[in-house]
Amino acid sequence: MFAEIAIYVPSIANFRLNWLRDRLASAHTAALVLDAAPSGMVPEGLTRQILDSVGARAVAMKTGTQRRLLAARDMPPAVDHDVDIRTMTSWQAISEAFALLTSGPGIMRVVGPAPAGGQFLEVVLDETPLRVAMLRFSANILLLSLVISAITAALVYLALHYLFVRPMRRITANLMAFHEDPESPTRIIAPSARRDEMGLAERELAALQRDLVSMLHQKNRLAALGLAVSKINHDLRNLLASAQLISDQLAGVSDARVQRFAPKLVRTLERAVAYCQSTLSYGRAQEAPPQRRLIAVDAVVREVREQLEIASHGEETAPPQVTWVNVIERGLMVDADPDHLFRILLNLARNARQALEALDHTDALPRQIRVTGRREGAVTIIELSDTGPGVPDKARAHLFEAFQGSARSGGTGLGLAIAAELVRAHDGEIRLVEGTIGATFRVAIPDRPVELRAARERAKA
Repeated sequence: MFAEIAIYVPSIANFRLNWLRDRLASAHTAALVLDAAPSGMVPEGLTRQILDSVGARAVAMKTGTQRRLLAARDMPPAVDHDVDIRTMTSWQAISEAFALLTSGPGIMRVVGPAPAGGQFLEVVLDETPLRVAMLRFSANILLLSLVISAITAALVYLALHYLFVRPMRRITANLMAFHEDPESPTRIIAPSARRDEMGLAERELAALQRDLVSMLHQKNRLAALGLAVSKINHDLRNLLASAQLISDQLAGVSDARVQRFAPKLVRTLERAVAYCQSTLSYGRAQEAPPQRRLIAVDAVVREVREQLEIASHGEETAPPQVTWVNVIERGLMVDADPDHLFRILLNLARNARQALEALDHTDALPRQIRVTGRREGAVTIIELSDTGPGVPDKARAHLFEAFQGSARSGGTGLGLAIAAELVRAHDGEIRLVEGTIGATFRVAIPDRPVELRAARERAKA
């Protein structure tokens, strides 16, 4: 609409100028006829016909110092204003055109170039025909603008409908259908081949829906796994209770070898019974809050090594045998749950042993698991590393997620997921250390904040 207005303003001014030039051209021809005729020889009827053909009230021409009235009606009316075509500017033409449209018509004298060497030609005109013609021209412009606007609006509507509305309706319908059955792969949107933002939105939505379908299927499998473990736990707990009774009787046997292995067997069975009672399935069970206390890190590390039956560094073993190197700082203590710390290190060490045992037996590289521990302020740092092949790049993005972060073929990733959950329960951090030979996992467990008032009261008691 603004463009139409910008076009209309000069157009109406140019229309008025052209109309006046046409009248001057007709008066130019009439002036040649009237000037050529002897004075007083043109009949009055012919003069009226000439003036009517021009649409003028009077026609005059100035030649030299003489100004001649070539033709006029009986009594020429008074002139309201003059218009000089020769010196008119564009802004003057626009202002006079709108002045004529907004005010009533009057009588104008139009001055233009004269024929046959005359100085100028004057024509007295009634503005009424000009105003009527300008109004008709304005109406035509308005009608044309409305038609153009309607066509433009229709084209814009169709473009918006096909480019945006239809794709948005398709995405909305897909979202509603996907909401009804989010586990069905058939409800995933099929992205179009568009390369604009709408096509990008469709492709991203399809990727999001695929991830969500996969996640829901995984959750369902975890729920089924939790139910199966719960059923197994019911029967396994009874079997372990019987085995625990037998182990208690073995503790009373005086044989030296039995006395050596019986405490380990008892602790293992007790831990297994505790695991069954808490239904240790990642897809179903919730870990109990850690019962934290100061414990010796070295004792837990040695228990993990004995549980996995890994030879300590320096013991005589066959070349492909995995060895264990313990470089824990002497007297290092950690504020943690003993069972939780045992399970954290057990899962990390078991993964390391499996990675080392999967190496080619012809490889002469040492198969070694190394455990280090130190204090950094109020944080206990434990690092467990191996000389294996390391963690594949594809497993790093989801390293601590169940069923996604397994670093070996056939693995589930539950070990690292459980270890990460137990570390977070201690407000700690577990991460893979970059730039090392093999795989190195760093576990940081901070001490609990100390309440000074409660500590002082306990000291006084």
